[in-house]
Amino acid sequence: MQLPVYLDHSATTPVASEVLQAMLPFLERAFGNPSAIYTIGQEARDAIERAREQVARLVHADADEVFFTSGGTESDNWAIKGVARAWGERKNHLITTPIEHHAVLETCEALREMGWEITFVPVDSTGLVDPDDVRRAITPRTGLITVMHANNEVGTIEPIAEIGAIAREHGIPFHTDAVQTVGRIPVDIEALNADLLTISAHKLYGPKGVGALIVRRGTPIRPLLDGGGQERGRRGGTYNVPGIVGLGAAAERAMRTAAEEMERIRSLRDRLVAGIMERVPDAILTGHPVQRLPNNAHIAFADVEGESLVLSLDAAGIYCSAGAACSSGDAEPSHVLVAMGIEPRLIEGSVRFTLGKDNTEEQIDYTIEQVTRAVQKLRSLRVSG
Repeated sequence: MQLPVYLDHSATTPVASEVLQAMLPFLERAFGNPSAIYTIGQEARDAIERAREQVARLVHADADEVFFTSGGTESDNWAIKGVARAWGERKNHLITTPIEHHAVLETCEALREMGWEITFVPVDSTGLVDPDDVRRAITPRTGLITVMHANNEVGTIEPIAEIGAIAREHGIPFHTDAVQTVGRIPVDIEALNADLLTISAHKLYGPKGVGALIVRRGTPIRPLLDGGGQERGRRGGTYNVPGIVGLGAAAERAMRTAAEEMERIRSLRDRLVAGIMERVPDAILTGHPVQRLPNNAHIAFADVEGESLVLSLDAAGIYCSAGAACSSGDAEPSHVLVAMGIEPRLIEGSVRFTLGKDNTEEQIDYTIEQVTRAVQKLRSLRVSG
C-alpha cells in the first residue's frame, strides 16, 4: 500500500500531471507578458483566453463573465466589496450565514465597519440554510446575499438555486462561494440563479494562487484592485499566466473526469464512514447525511482532542485535518459546528477526512484501522490522566 494516505483534499489538492504539463511552457519558453504585442506575449494572451473559455464551460457561463484573480479569498472579497461599492449610499444591508468561510465572514465584518448592516440567517443541526429565512431577512436596503454552495468543514450542500431565485425575485445580487463544489459536483451558474460565483484552482487539482470570479452581465460591481487595464479594466495587475493556464487545464480535466471520479470517491467515502461508525463508539458524522459533498466525511469523536488525533494519524502516515485546515491551530472552537449546535465535547474531537482521485480501498481500510487504534489510545490516556 502506498503511504502517505492524503485525506485533506478540501484543504488543497495535488497538481494533476496534465495540469503541470500545460503550465510548463509558460514558465519556460512562452514567458512573455500578455500585454506585449510581440509573439511570446501574444502566445501568453491566447493561452489566457483559452483558459477563460475552459473555466466558462465548466460552470456554464460565458467567457466574458470570467475574471481571473489570485484565488478564493480575493474573489470573495471582490464580490462582496465590489457590489457594496457599486451601490454607494443606495443600499447598506447584506444577508449571509454564520457558517461561511472566513474570507466571506471577515469581508462582511469590513462592510459592517463601513456602515453596512449584516444579517446572519441560521442553519439547522446539519448545516442547512432554510431559504424562507433568507426571504424573511430581506429589506428594502438589502444590496447583496452571499451563501456558500457547500460548507468547507462538514460538506453540507446548500439550497443555492432556491436562495438565488428569491434574490432574483427581489432584484438583489446573489453571490455563492463555490470553491468546494466546482470540480466535485455539477455547477451551473444559471441553474443556481447566481450573479457572482467564486472558484479556486487548487481545490480541483490546479495550482495555488489563482482563481476566478464569475460575474454575470448586468451585475453591479466595482473593481477591488485598481491598476492597469487588465481583465477589461476590472482587475488590475500583471497576469499570472502559468496559474491561469493551470486553472484552465484543471477545468478541462474536471469536465472530462469529475463525474466518474466522484462516484468512485463517494463509494470510498461511504466505506470510510461505515467502517469508523462500526468500530468506533461515540462517533457521529456531522453535516447533512445525504446532501453533502461526495468526498467529505466530517466525524466528531467524543472524549478525544481533534488535533491529538490528527497528529496520531500523521505518525501513521495519514494526513487529515481538525476541522477546516484554514483555521487549524485556532484556540476558538469551529464557528461552523457552534452554529450547528453541536455539543462542545464533540466539537473538540472533530476531524475532517476529504478524499481525492488517488485514494484506494486499501488506503481507506488502513485509515479505518488506524483511526480505531488512535481513538482507543487517546481515550485511554484521557481516562488514566
